[in-house]
Order: sequence, then C-alpha cells, then structure tokens
Amino acid sequence: MAAGSFEGQYVWSPAADDRALARACMDVRAGRYLSAHEVLKETRDDFEVRAHRSLVLASVAADSDLAERWLAEEPGAEAALLWARVAMLRALRTADAGDRRQGALARIARSACDRAAKELPEDPTPWVAQLALTRLDRPRDPAPQGLLTAPAGPWYLFAHILRLDAWHREAHHRFLSYFFTRYGGSSSASWDVAAFLSQRAPATSPLRLLPLVALVEDYDPTALLADRTWEQPQWITTATSIHRNWFPRVADYRFTPVLDLSYLAHALFMAKREFEAREVFTAMGPFAARMPWSAFGDPAEQLSRARRSCGLPVPHGS
Repeated sequence: MAAGSFEGQYVWSPAADDRALARACMDVRAGRYLSAHEVLKETRDDFEVRAHRSLVLASVAADSDLAERWLAEEPGAEAALLWARVAMLRALRTADAGDRRQGALARIARSACDRAAKELPEDPTPWVAQLALTRLDRPRDPAPQGLLTAPAGPWYLFAHILRLDAWHREAHHRFLSYFFTRYGGSSSASWDVAAFLSQRAPATSPLRLLPLVALVEDYDPTALLADRTWEQPQWITTATSIHRNWFPRVADYRFTPVLDLSYLAHALFMAKREFEAREVFTAMGPFAARMPWSAFGDPAEQLSRARRSCGLPVPHGS
C-alpha cells in the first residue's frame, strides 16, 4: 500500500512492512514455529532486527504453549530466545496486573534468559530481556558520573549489554523505563537518564528520541498548558534536530521503524511543525503505533487529528 494511501484502515501490526515477520506471526498463531525459526536465525548478525522480531513473535506466542513446545521438540538458540521473550512478557504482564504469581514467573523468565544467553553468547537480546525484568526487583547500582540526580538502577547489567552492542535500541528504552514513575522511579530521574543516554548517542541515532519518550511518559493532561510543552524552544530544537539528522537515514532501514517515527511525528505536530511532521507521516504510510497517541486519548482519533492538521488523508470514517 502506498504511503499516504488509506483505502482501508490504519495498520497497527508491530510487524509493519516486515513481510517475513508478518507471515511468521500468522504461523505462530496457527501453532507452527518453523517460519519463526527462519526469521530469527537470519538475524544472528543484526541484533536490532533480532530484538524486534523476537519481541513481536513473543507477543503473539505468549498466550499459547508454542514456545515451550518448540523448545522441547527442537531446542536451539532461536527456540531458547523465543522462550526467554515469552517468559519475560508473562512475568511483566502478571506483575502489572498485581498477580501473586509474579515472583514465580519472574524466576522462570530469568532462568529462560540465562539459557538463551548461553546458547548464543554474543547476542545481547537475552540480556535485554533480563533488563526488562529489573523493574520487578529494582536493583540499585550506583550511577556513573555525569548525571545530575545520580539515580541508582541496573547500571551494571546495562553496561554489560552495551559491551555487546553499544547503541542497542531496545536496551536503552528498557533501561529508561526502569526510571519511570509508574515503575517506582521519578520524573527527575527519567529526565536525567533520557538526556544522558541521548547525548551520548550519535546525532544520526534513533536514541536521540529518548527525551521525547520521557516527555510523553511525564505528560499530565491536568497540568496548566500541558499540550503547549512541545512548543517550548528546547523541544522544538530536539524534534527538528532528529528530523534533520536521523529521519533521512530511515530510507536505508530494512523495515520501517514505525514506533520511532510515531514519536517524531507526534513531537513535530505538537510543536506546530506541520511541514516536517507531514514528511514523517508520509514515510510511515498506513502503518501506525499506539504510542505515543494513546497517552492523549484514543490512538486512532489522535493520529487522524494530527494527519488532518498536516493535510494528509485519514481512513474513511476517522
């Protein structure tokens, strides 16, 4: 489907235009794991895509016994990775629901991550799954120099991941989320960490988006002039700099980075930079992510409002 064309509805699938991943997700829903093995095995030298694909597949497999069955029938690095991701998601979902089984599921998840890490030691993905679990047990390693609030957190585990892949996208997002208020952190800590991590990253890196993620996370609709925050000079500069330095690189991506583009389009729209926002929306085509739009209301309605403001078509009836 051509960018800007909406003959149907928004495509909310996290697989987006990764057709092999989309087919693998269909097979997983049908109880088959061969294509999942294929799309994961081919990413052994591309950790960003491996992390993304394994997480999307796990989100589909988490409500079935496919991961356990695959590991029992054909054990290997890919089966172990999917099992680690599934176990991670189950533990986090159970904890978010306040279920008393969360401790047991967290222990299962950590064991699964350990197994996956041993299968393919150079792969940071199992360690990233471990990092996601740290918001449950809240490790308090001392922060390195350079942070104003010096927030304690899982710094040692994060440092280990960075030794494997210095700019791993999901690792940075998981680490930042540890400091979110809803997980026991604070606004000041999340702001500090987001700024620290983004400033370390190259200007052309999607990690420059981390402050925009923290900004959405801290959004309070009851605060005075809350929606005008993005119009402040520092946030206009942040968004336009990302548009200038990172956005042109998206054309070289194997698959459209829909979530990162969504955060950038949202920030530009809120900053009233409709021309730049229109370019980002056009690059996304029909693909959509619920964040950051869901922080402001119904995601489809919010996305359509932004697209209309930029003079772009929306699905019929939106």
